[in-house]
Amino acid sequence: MNGNLEAEERQDQRPEQELTWSWGYRPRSALDRVKAMAPPPPLAPSTPLLHGEFGSYPDRGPRFALTLTPQALHIQRLRPKPEARPRGGLVLLTEVSGCCTLRSRSPLDSAAYFCVYTYPRGRRGARRRAARTFRADGAATYEENRAEAQRWATALTCLLRGLPLPGDGEITPDLLPRPPRLLLLVNPFGGRGLAWQWCKNHVLPMISEAGLSFNLIQTERQNHARELVQGLNLSEWDGIVTVSGDGLLYEVLNGLLQRPDWEEAVKTPVGILPCGSGNALAGAVNRHGGFEPALGIDLLLNCSLLLCRGGSHPLDLLSVTLASGSRCFSFLSVAWGFVSDVDIQSERFRALGSARFTLGTVLGLATLHTYRGRFSYLPATVEPASPAPAHGLPRAKSELTLAPAPAPPVAHSPLHRSVSDLPLPLPQPALTSPGSPEPLPILSLNGGGPELAGDWGGAGDAPLSPDPLLPSPPGTPKAAQLSPISEGASEMAASSGLPPPTPGAPVSISAGGPPDHLLPPLGTPLPPGWVTMEGDFVLILAILPSHLGADLVAAPHARFDDGLVHLCWVRSGISRAALLRMFLAMERGTHFSLGCPYLGYAAAHAFRLEPLTPRGVLTVDGEQVEYGPLQAQVHPGLGTLLTGPPGCPGREA
Repeated sequence: MNGNLEAEERQDQRPEQELTWSWGYRPRSALDRVKAMAPPPPLAPSTPLLHGEFGSYPDRGPRFALTLTPQALHIQRLRPKPEARPRGGLVLLTEVSGCCTLRSRSPLDSAAYFCVYTYPRGRRGARRRAARTFRADGAATYEENRAEAQRWATALTCLLRGLPLPGDGEITPDLLPRPPRLLLLVNPFGGRGLAWQWCKNHVLPMISEAGLSFNLIQTERQNHARELVQGLNLSEWDGIVTVSGDGLLYEVLNGLLQRPDWEEAVKTPVGILPCGSGNALAGAVNRHGGFEPALGIDLLLNCSLLLCRGGSHPLDLLSVTLASGSRCFSFLSVAWGFVSDVDIQSERFRALGSARFTLGTVLGLATLHTYRGRFSYLPATVEPASPAPAHGLPRAKSELTLAPAPAPPVAHSPLHRSVSDLPLPLPQPALTSPGSPEPLPILSLNGGGPELAGDWGGAGDAPLSPDPLLPSPPGTPKAAQLSPISEGASEMAASSGLPPPTPGAPVSISAGGPPDHLLPPLGTPLPPGWVTMEGDFVLILAILPSHLGADLVAAPHARFDDGLVHLCWVRSGISRAALLRMFLAMERGTHFSLGCPYLGYAAAHAFRLEPLTPRGVLTVDGEQVEYGPLQAQVHPGLGTLLTGPPGCPGREA
């Protein structure tokens, strides 16, 4: 008899627990945020946490010995005979999205079932979904077998989410917090128009397997995400995740910082799942997680696995003041010259996906331009360990006086509500994974867990039904009703607690966000301690994370919270061949070791860029902004990024 596996959402109606470095706890104070981001004390990687014997499903014959350690699930076949070199005998937790417990619908079956969802790499390096189901049948009654299956599922979930396990205490589902609530914002036009398809086929199944509760909205136009987050009741969400390129996250962060309660709003953890042509931040998250460099679907699956694990990290943001006096916030980069030219001019090749940048680079090299400008920065007191810049820097003061034009009034568009208020009544198509013999979940988009459809049973097997770890009491609605998105302003937050500005230093005015206490107004002289250089440049790049693209490591030593902006520039005189070699070396992060005399680097807390060439292109996080002088300051740890647990570089090797 063939059967289906079904699963329900798991809900915890108990008071929210205080957790460290995990999903389910939303820290409010700065001290709480530090505690929440600190991982629990590590266990030895080989420490056995659980050991037991299980049957198999759907085949009834084989028996397995399972051993759970902090880093892996070890599987050894006991019957029909032990394997000398078992295939699939080691399941790394870095490849596990989640697990669940199930039960048979047959009243005669006293066994309980434990299912693990994994995404191992194949022979060619690509990830493929696999599900392993084990039969807990060592006891005479279903209740005892169910307790054993839940013990394993709880322990594995705690390890995946960074929750501490009791030393000698009993492992029960009471250790688990309620499922995290995520708001997914999807740009359906991202990634050559494949973003929505990738989201349905890969992202939604995986986070459903992880037991994460989520709602999903498709954005319909530019700045739609910015408007949405300005009206959200943020207390109902544990994170906002963009499924697109870097541009959608730029809208989200700037929308949060434009709220009246920006001081609390910007603490909302944000994440990114790469489905666009520019996936620089996702490349940095992938590297932080210890995965090998990846592109396309592999990068998406790596970042989705990290999201399922939970864990966040402080994120530096860059406040950028433009010539008009308007201000925006960057999490990625400010570019002028070759990089911004390629970024904007390759827009017409967007249908090519990430290959647009390759074509744009070739065309940019063919028509290489130089730009004259004045570049000043406030150097960091202690610079990170990195290859020493090959070009010496003169120390001088900038005396440029430019009167900025008055800032135009900001017009706020009404919130577009044609998508839906939350929760969203979205269709639930059956999803399939190419080349995978096992079916993927049918999705419950309003907080449900995976419903596993298809032929999971062998001959004579009864269908299996869900056995949630945290059953809901009678009368509990299946999905918690969340407040609709409101167009009104949220409550004002208290003081930000930022350090006071430097005495006598003017502060830039902004509609939201912290003051730029390191920056005098544009057009006024810079204070002592700044370094200024003037000349002809091929490019100037100011970058926060390590990656300029998914496969371009522009600042290999950069961290999400190092409090620095990493400045790179290339002076005129460099040959096209040398510039091409530099970008090829940037794929490995070795461009500073080339010894190129035209390449310079500095770590700074703030900078000012004054173009002296009348025409050019400036970009902030890949978005074109008004051309003219600009300046920027780093605000350390202003945001919070969902990164998953940190990993050791090269751990997949």
